[in-house]
Amino acid sequence: MLVLSRREGEGIVIGDNVVIRIVEIRGDHVRLGIEAPRSVVIHREEIAAEIREENARAAASAAVDLSRLPGSG
Repeated sequence: MLVLSRREGEGIVIGDNVVIRIVEIRGDHVRLGIEAPRSVVIHREEIAAEIREENARAAASAAVDLSRLPGSG
């Protein structure tokens, strides 16, 4: 993990087209601004975890017993 120190107004660049900027620091909270193309999916960590869990549940409930399909033997 790369750990950087930044001040308000400063930023970091990821790849060629993603910039993360420190918008505001207030107490123990930091507000970040993220500039990225619309094609780049951005989620807070806890939301990304919820999406992964929901996708796993959906995949498990959609599992099909292929042996019951016609022509499977």
